[in-house]
Formats: sequence, C-alpha cells, structure tokens
Amino acid sequence: MIKDINKEVEEIKKWIIKYVKQTNANGVVIGNSGGKDSATVIALATNALGKEKVLTVAMPCNSIKTDIEDAKLVADTFKVPMLEVNLTKTYSALESEIEHAINGRSNNEAKINTKPRLRMTTLYYIAQCMNYLVLGTGNKCEATVGYTTKWGDNACDFNPIGEFTVDEVLQIGKYLGVPDKIINKAPNDGLGGLTDEEKLGVTYKQIAQYIQTGKTDSKAMKIIQKKEKLSEHKRQPIPTYKRK
Repeated sequence: MIKDINKEVEEIKKWIIKYVKQTNANGVVIGNSGGKDSATVIALATNALGKEKVLTVAMPCNSIKTDIEDAKLVADTFKVPMLEVNLTKTYSALESEIEHAINGRSNNEAKINTKPRLRMTTLYYIAQCMNYLVLGTGNKCEATVGYTTKWGDNACDFNPIGEFTVDEVLQIGKYLGVPDKIINKAPNDGLGGLTDEEKLGVTYKQIAQYIQTGKTDSKAMKIIQKKEKLSEHKRQPIPTYKRK
C-alpha cells in the first residue's frame, strides 16, 4: 500500500498538470465506465486540472443499466460533464459486416475485444475535436497479466495509475472521495458477464502480491506467470524491422 497517500497524490497531480501543459492540450477526456479505475482517474484529473478541463464519456455497448448509472454517479460526484455515446448499433453493424466478409468465422474473444477498440476510437475522435488528451485508466495488475485489449483500453496518451496495483488505486480513490458504491463494486469490464477475477482465475490481491514480492499462492502464481509471459507483447513497443 502507499505509505504517504497525500504526498503520492500531490505528485500525481503535478505530473498530470505538467504533461497537459507541455503538450499544449486544452484538457483531458476519460472513458467513464462507472468502475473504480476510471472513477479514480476522474478524481485525480479533476483535482489536478479543475472540472472545466475534464470531460468524461460513457460508452454503452450492450451494457447493463447499472454501469451507466454508476458512471453518472461518478460524474455527478466530481461535478464533471459526461457525454453518452451509445455504441450498440455501431458495434452490431460492424460485427455484421465483418462476419459477412469472413463467412462467419469470428470468435467470442474477437467480438469482446472490438468493444474497447470502438470505445478508444470514440475517445480519440472527441479528444482531437477538442484538443484534449486521452487519459488512461489501466492499473498495474491488469497490465501484468495482460488483462487489457491491445489498441483498446490499453491505448491512451498518458496514464496516472499505470504503476499502481488495484488496492493502491482503491486507496487513492477513497482518499479523493470516490463513492463507496464504486469502491466496493466487484471489478468487471462489462463485456463478458463475469467479474475480472472470475475471468482471470486469480484474485487481484494475488497478482499484487506477485508484483511486489515475486511470490504468491503456488497455483495462482502458475496462472499469473503464464499470463504474464503470453501477454508480454502488450507491454512492449511494436517490433520494427531494423535495416542492416
């Protein structure tokens, strides 16, 4: 856990302010899922830049109603605007066109990963129209086991929580006043109907323990190490052929 939460939060805020200033951006846009990570990032950005420079965007795509309600709760709590861009019809049209082109040879993972990629496309569209930066919301636990979509939720201009575990993100969120309903909500990407931990087969506490000590429950460690190895490409720059 973070030893001096006040000092850490102040350093993150300074970093956000400096990055926005040096890029001459007018502000930041954040995907608002109604979850702990996006809520904490919204809290950090609002505290650093002021609510007038923060725009949140909810992007339902066959989503459950409570996620939108939670996203609105977060936006209302920090008094920032929230746009709602419903991607359900867009996703369905794209899926239909692609399935037709490949004669129905799609799979569930391809379908699930398309949604965060559409969401990131939406955020960058809005950001470019407003001279804003896209602020990332992925934490270190997710990145370690590759629980991200390449060019989807792992794409952003900069990320203030990328070096923090889930528990540390929750610690920051609580400190900044993220509502208890959001803090206590089971982590869920809203895409597959299961919680994050159900999908991963390990808990975030086990992942954090592995990150911090290199060890955890033996069964969990095997799962984590396998996922870490298979997802290495998500944490590395794009391989580029070097001319000789």
